[in-house]
Amino acid sequence: MYYDQHCFDVRCEWGEKGLEAIGPGSDVIIIVDVLSFSTTVDAAVSRGAVIFPYASDDPSAAEFAEEKNARLVGKRGADKFSLSPRGMLELPVGSRLVLPSQNGGAVSRRSGAKATLAGCFRNRRAVAEYAKNLGGTIAVIPCGERWEDGTLRPSVEDWLGAGAIIELLPGDHSPEARAAAASFGALRPDLRKLVEESASSAEVIERGYADDVRFATELDCSDCVPMLVDGAFVDAARMARTK
Repeated sequence: MYYDQHCFDVRCEWGEKGLEAIGPGSDVIIIVDVLSFSTTVDAAVSRGAVIFPYASDDPSAAEFAEEKNARLVGKRGADKFSLSPRGMLELPVGSRLVLPSQNGGAVSRRSGAKATLAGCFRNRRAVAEYAKNLGGTIAVIPCGERWEDGTLRPSVEDWLGAGAIIELLPGDHSPEARAAAASFGALRPDLRKLVEESASSAEVIERGYADDVRFATELDCSDCVPMLVDGAFVDAARMARTK
């Protein structure tokens, strides 16, 4: 396998195919989907919610939600609680949600039995610190967006989000990981402006959710560590504190 980056402690690759390439040889997987999924998961899980990731194009989502005694949520504007991360700040404590997402949700569902965390700008320091204690090899997966034909479109916000986390991880970094961290380091002073002006943000802002973009670009303001446990994201940091 030419793509597994097995010689390095910290690896970085895009989307589901990237997860297939570098996930199996890694102790920890960090999913990065900044403008929706991972930031929304962080906001919800910080409220004590249990979040079940799902693929957004899977028609079985409603049945799955019923099976998990959870509420199925959708895209921004479809419901009070959705892939709008700021809206999750009003989520009742202890809620159970199924959160479909064609990027972060789909990748999370494919991570298997590996220790899997959801990382974003807001919780990047907490996630990086926690990941260090889970294993020596870490795969950071920027999820990207989709073109109209369903193929992966690499996105600047997820590349910078991955780099923001990688910057804090010890060990030997692959060239891909080094490039992501260097991009974040160089562009950090203009982070919010870059993300706001990115192609990914255009639709979000046009639909009236500019506050979501500003929320997603806040750095190191969350101590939440969303971790997949039995198929659902819960706050691993909170669980550790209460043991």
